[in-house]
Amino acid sequence: MLNSLLVALICVITYMTLFWAVAQLKKDLSVVDFGWGGGFVFIAITLFFLTNEYTIRQIIVTSLVSIWGIRLSIYLYLRNKGTGEDYRYKNMRKRWTEQGKSVGLTSYIRVFMSQGLAMFLLSYPIVAVYAWDTGSSLGLLDYIGIVIWIIGFSLEVIADKQLSNFKQDKRNEGKIITSGVWKYSRHPNYFGESVLWWGIFLIVSSVTLGWTAVAAPALLTFLLIKVTGVPPLERKYMKKPEFRAYAKRTSMFIPWFPKKQING
Repeated sequence: MLNSLLVALICVITYMTLFWAVAQLKKDLSVVDFGWGGGFVFIAITLFFLTNEYTIRQIIVTSLVSIWGIRLSIYLYLRNKGTGEDYRYKNMRKRWTEQGKSVGLTSYIRVFMSQGLAMFLLSYPIVAVYAWDTGSSLGLLDYIGIVIWIIGFSLEVIADKQLSNFKQDKRNEGKIITSGVWKYSRHPNYFGESVLWWGIFLIVSSVTLGWTAVAAPALLTFLLIKVTGVPPLERKYMKKPEFRAYAKRTSMFIPWFPKKQING
């Protein structure tokens, strides 16, 4: 287990340092966002190639993580290409400059290594399946986990696609998407991401001590709801009356039927 954890840690530091260097060259800290999914792929693939004998469960987990991570990184890259640095990082850069801090050093610690720490902690299910899987046959939990992953992944892809199509239509400029899966959740893409990682956990829970990996999807769900996912977007869009009305009738995270509007 310690060897697998060490490999994951080295992967994270190497990967995030590389992306930090790219960010300095481009003067754009936003690259950390589209590098997020690929970091998990890097960890999984590295552990895969360092393993002498593979198990079917390790192959499944590596494949599912890779499909998710590669798709997410490509989507975020294409979405943000040519748009410049994200407003969050522009504000950070401005604040650090005003405080007389080194943007390069501060961003390495506050942005890249902080996300690297989260990546390291959230990659625990990947580490666990390589550390403890003995090659036992797939069981009920594995199949349930695969189905849950498919549901979560599909929801994330559909939500991202619907949002992308909505934004590409110039008639929707300045508007809030309230159709499709967004009718049932204000953040269906984040919910889908949470669900797919719970699916991966169920697969990993089939191995010895795999249940300890529950901390990873629990932490991810907490971060999405309370820290890095939902809160920044809610603060940004709550300034718009349209979004406030949307928020009153629509579930924040878990998809559910909209509340009925009472007129008068």
